[in-house]
Amino acid sequence: MRKNSRSGMAAVEFAMVAPAFFLFLFGIIETGVIFFAQSALTNATNDAARMVRTGQLKGDITASQLTDAVCGEMTGLMSLQTCQANLKVDLRVYGGFGGASYPDVLNPDGSLNTNNMAVNTSTACSVVLFRTFYPWTIMTPLMAPLMSNMPSDQYLMTAAAAFRNEPYPDQQHVSNALC
Repeated sequence: MRKNSRSGMAAVEFAMVAPAFFLFLFGIIETGVIFFAQSALTNATNDAARMVRTGQLKGDITASQLTDAVCGEMTGLMSLQTCQANLKVDLRVYGGFGGASYPDVLNPDGSLNTNNMAVNTSTACSVVLFRTFYPWTIMTPLMAPLMSNMPSDQYLMTAAAAFRNEPYPDQQHVSNALC
């Protein structure tokens, strides 16, 4: 062997730097995917809230109707069945903004407490708080301890919309006057 041979040095240096490089690369990709999914959940929640606000969904709304409305707009990220199985919704109706109170939906360990979620009957001119919760499973195993905020290496994505329903034109007791 020659005294000053440098062949193979780049491979050795790359082997030393590669784990940190790939951890950094996968962290960027994972963060981008979560950011995109959070943005999609927020947009889908706002669109479903608009359906409630304008009276397209009113009265005895079910959790499955709200889930279908939100998941119908998130099918590019996951299958409809996966979204419907994992998405949790909470719709609260109040007489005014000042009297609004709502229970915490997280357990002390960070998991979702679905017993504190409800879907109330929505009427014209009522104040509504609509919240959605989706536990996103982190794809990169090495990133899970760094990014998870729930048990089972999941990241809880949430979105919320608070609004006053419009006066629905087909209801007898509400005239065309403002709420």
